Amino acid sequence: MGCRGFVSPGACETETGFYLFNMATYAIGDVQGCNDALHRLVQHIRFDPAVDRLWFVGDLVNRGPDSLGVLRHIKNLGDRAVVVLGNHDLFLLAVAEGIATVRPEDTLQVILSAPDRDELIAWLRRQPLLYREDPFVLVHAGLLPQWSIDEAEQLAHEVHAGLRGCSYRDILRALYPNKHLQWSPALTGPTRLATIIKVLTRLRACSSDSRMESSFSGPPDRIPVGYSPWFKISDRRHGDATIVCGHWAAVGLHCEEHLLAIDSGCVWGRELTAVRLEDRKIFQVQCADANDH
Repeated sequence: MGCRGFVSPGACETETGFYLFNMATYAIGDVQGCNDALHRLVQHIRFDPAVDRLWFVGDLVNRGPDSLGVLRHIKNLGDRAVVVLGNHDLFLLAVAEGIATVRPEDTLQVILSAPDRDELIAWLRRQPLLYREDPFVLVHAGLLPQWSIDEAEQLAHEVHAGLRGCSYRDILRALYPNKHLQWSPALTGPTRLATIIKVLTRLRACSSDSRMESSFSGPPDRIPVGYSPWFKISDRRHGDATIVCGHWAAVGLHCEEHLLAIDSGCVWGRELTAVRLEDRKIFQVQCADANDH
């Protein structure tokens, strides 16, 4: 099962048509606390921490049964894991600071009560919102059509610096609630950084002039009039970059030439997906540990 793409020049093809790699990078979709599925997927891809890397598209936590186990496992991978923050990860940070309130469907309390809570929260806070390694750009939700990759990287860096700095709580206060936030280059201060976060961690649909639709989460064929999936806007300024993202479970696994959308709805009882970036081969496991929804 796979999405056709390039094959790494460091790969060799066997007689059976499979590729072997000296090292491999696997992008993994939204885990959302499904720790058993994550372990089974890592075994399925035969991950070798000595040479391979795992890229996580964000939403490590929440809704699933073992968010604490997921955080501990990924943190312990050290530099073998690349993580970008998702909206549920930001929500955990806000809850930990008393800025947001847990809801009945949230499964974060075990993290907040854990003896290593402060260490895990501090580690999560240090993770970026965008990671770039040409030709790939890893982000949780997507990019506004008007943003170039260079601009998106710079804006994400602003947020990364802010979340690590003394304005951390002010940014989170500006983010919750966030339905009114719309991007403008003229924005300043915590509102600017909160709006960048909203784009990178919540974007699904937008208009051709990059106005975000803030409430829609259904399938693309039901998007409100005047909006389109962000990756279907014809004049996007993203060049030849391949965006690797998650967030939109209703889209599911969706591969295009310059897009790998890999939230296949694990926490909703579907699959957890990994894509080997060297040849875009797809690996999946069923998510039997997901909560009933």
